[in-house]
Amino acid sequence: MRAFHVAVVVVAAGTLLSACATNEQDRRAGTGAVVGAGVGAVAGQAIGRNTRSTVGGAAGGALLGAVVGTASTPAADRNHCRYRRSDGTIYIAPCR
Repeated sequence: MRAFHVAVVVVAAGTLLSACATNEQDRRAGTGAVVGAGVGAVAGQAIGRNTRSTVGGAAGGALLGAVVGTASTPAADRNHCRYRRSDGTIYIAPCR
């Protein structure tokens, strides 16, 4: 039962953090991480039946979910790239 509470806290925290995303790719990565952490925690508990397995499953699921969420972001325009200026601002311009 404790593992379930840990999974609920992980999913709730991820949901709150993913709401801070500013673009589509960040939102998808956050959502993927939240869903992945939840599924990973449940799978870890089902397989290992202990807290270590639950936490490991949540961590692995969050990582995999974030990767899949980022990779599944549709490209709005494949001829444009994101660049960062020396002051830290990001701009979009045709790819070099």
